[in-house]
Amino acid sequence: MIRNVVTFHYTLRDPDGRLLDTSSGGQPVSYLEGAGQIIDGLDEALHGVAPGTKQTVNVPAAKAYGMHDESQVQRVLKALLPVEGDLNPGDQFRAGEDQFAPIVRVVEVDGDHVMLDANHPLAGVDLIFDVEVVAVRAANEEEIKHGHAHQGQAEGDCGSHDCGCKH
Repeated sequence: MIRNVVTFHYTLRDPDGRLLDTSSGGQPVSYLEGAGQIIDGLDEALHGVAPGTKQTVNVPAAKAYGMHDESQVQRVLKALLPVEGDLNPGDQFRAGEDQFAPIVRVVEVDGDHVMLDANHPLAGVDLIFDVEVVAVRAANEEEIKHGHAHQGQAEGDCGSHDCGCKH
């Protein structure tokens, strides 16, 4: 099976039309199809799309960041948290020192306790993408092996070298 690297610009809105994010005015996004680099619903919608295609993609929450999971909302002692100073509703921080520790959002502060939500901020939200596909090319062996698109397409450079790239 040939896997492609797809490069696209996007504008992301919620169902109320509020702008959530955009690549407009910046660099387009490149990803390896089927590698989990972008949300499933958008990956599926862009599969096989030709360069130059402009389309609106409606992604239901279940194929975006999932549904809001109440088990990810917990009340904890403030003293156990890896942060200094005051906490306020809306504050976000990494729940541990590990780079893969979840980012949590403060929902409520009540004395010595804090209510934290580890759900993605867009969990439970249907998303609307306006997309323009800029380029599509076959992924090279190194990209498939590493599971992501490399930024320097000619050089095969991933940019961060965290994946084991030599470039």
